[in-house]
Amino acid sequence: MKSSGSAGETAGYLQHKHLETIRRTTWKNPRKVLQPMESDVFPRSRYEYETTISPASNLSSNSFLCMENRIQNLKPTQDKTECVKEMKTLMWICVLVGNVIRGIGETPIMPLGISYIEDFAQSENSPLYIGILETGKVIGPLIGLLLGSLCSRIYVDSGSVNTDDLTITPTDTRWVGAWWIGFLICAGVNILTSIMFFFLPKTLPKEEREKNADESKNNKVEKYREKSKEEKSVISKDFLPFLKILLCNPVYMLFILLSVIQINEFVIAFTFLPKYMEQHFGKSTAEVVFLIGLHNLIPVCIGYLVGGFIMKKFKITVKKAAYLAFCLWLFQYFLFFCKFVMTCDNFAVAGISTSYEGVQQPLDVENMVLADCNRRCSCLTKTWDPVCGDNGLAYMSACLAGCEKSVGTGIKMVFHNCSCIHSSGNSSAVLGLCDKGRECDSMLQYFLIMTAINSFIFSLSAIPGYMVLLRCIKSEEKSLGVGLHIFCIRLFAGILAPIYFGPLIDRTCVHWGTLKCGEPGACRMYDINSFRRIFLGIPAALRGLCILPALFILLLMRKLQLPGEIDSSETEAVEMRLTEKESEHVEVHRSPDLDNEEELKRML
Repeated sequence: MKSSGSAGETAGYLQHKHLETIRRTTWKNPRKVLQPMESDVFPRSRYEYETTISPASNLSSNSFLCMENRIQNLKPTQDKTECVKEMKTLMWICVLVGNVIRGIGETPIMPLGISYIEDFAQSENSPLYIGILETGKVIGPLIGLLLGSLCSRIYVDSGSVNTDDLTITPTDTRWVGAWWIGFLICAGVNILTSIMFFFLPKTLPKEEREKNADESKNNKVEKYREKSKEEKSVISKDFLPFLKILLCNPVYMLFILLSVIQINEFVIAFTFLPKYMEQHFGKSTAEVVFLIGLHNLIPVCIGYLVGGFIMKKFKITVKKAAYLAFCLWLFQYFLFFCKFVMTCDNFAVAGISTSYEGVQQPLDVENMVLADCNRRCSCLTKTWDPVCGDNGLAYMSACLAGCEKSVGTGIKMVFHNCSCIHSSGNSSAVLGLCDKGRECDSMLQYFLIMTAINSFIFSLSAIPGYMVLLRCIKSEEKSLGVGLHIFCIRLFAGILAPIYFGPLIDRTCVHWGTLKCGEPGACRMYDINSFRRIFLGIPAALRGLCILPALFILLLMRKLQLPGEIDSSETEAVEMRLTEKESEHVEVHRSPDLDNEEELKRML
């Protein structure tokens, strides 16, 4: 099938990710009883991330380090009822209205635009034109991903906070980029591009035919289309009959079922791929978004253009297009399983995935974040503020690493005298998780190469497959048919897929963040093996379900006579034979008249 969207839609992923993080995370300060939190000084609208280090303690105090006989306030810092009130917002209304307006704006492009191309372009040219249209629709998300990558590198509150005091980097799961910049840029571009639509003519000219032999046939088709357009003007009269015809069309209904299953898999991959790459390969959101645009959407653009050009160049019929799309899709389906072997290990975090001695442990056991080396430190056991030790092992916080001293401020802070870090050096640690190493970087390269190949083959089969949809319905039914097809995809795939797949991903979480009220927040660390099995296994199962409706479509098309089934060369041969028969028929009927004329000439 095909991908759709715009730069604003792609930036919407970043907004969704960042708003979810803001909603489910907080700045948790163990010394709130002794000193005011940062939120008491700055406006409430600013982002507060979960950490044990506040700017004040960052500069002047080591209270977040290992200290014996310290009294900690482990209870929720706020009343739960007050906390729930803070979470309430009406911004979803703006998002809802914006999506409704966007859906209205897409109508001339999708149902009406594709129907116009299919009706008024030559049959051999329409696949190329639709391929160009689909390519243009992918360029929007591509630009959006590149813009999102740039915005993700900028802190969300840059300009209003001192970024030197930040203790997180873009690679941290608590980082929130400046998602709002992308929406401002996209809004300005949309306003500028909308001006050009006011200069479009009321009617668009029909493409000129190159061959004079087709003029008589095209005139008949034109008359038929004009008649059908007059009938379509009465919507209340024709909507239900056309809908009934479409619902009784087996090829059309099977194609909708096939599209819904395929787009479920596509939505899952596009929505959760950034999170998968962040957790699996240890990359930042900015890096992941850039790599997705480079290795996913560029091959898709090329595939759409090549698919449309092949359909035009070789004048492939509808039946041949169906077989071509099925073979390409089947080949891409088998290549997809190669991704299962491109894996990395979990982040080595003491007390979660690894013991404090550096031995890997099962993730299904209860986390043992306390050990003999940090039991005297009176540390908070739920706060996620990771540090990376010299021994290559990460710890949930500097306190749990047993660190007693810190040097520097912000992200340059270094911790020393860490009793839980057993290394040949000075037992020091730095902020953030440890890198996964060169082997994981190599696996990422293989993963991206396989993703690019799969995206190219997927889009290469999209145009031949889409032509089956357009040619299996009549001309007067195309607008309604394409619109109903898009409606089913958005409803049963675009909306439904994240609803059931998100909770499945949450089941693989091994450590949750903490809200202001002490309740679980956003997931900070996943079980990579379980995540991979769900993220790749369910799409593989969905692709397997596509085989059955695809085979039924191929069987039905062998028995049906579909519009556009005969290519132009076969059509010319048939028309030539019909012309010869008509001329013979005329000669047979006119022969007596010709004989009488010859006799009169002789008599004269």
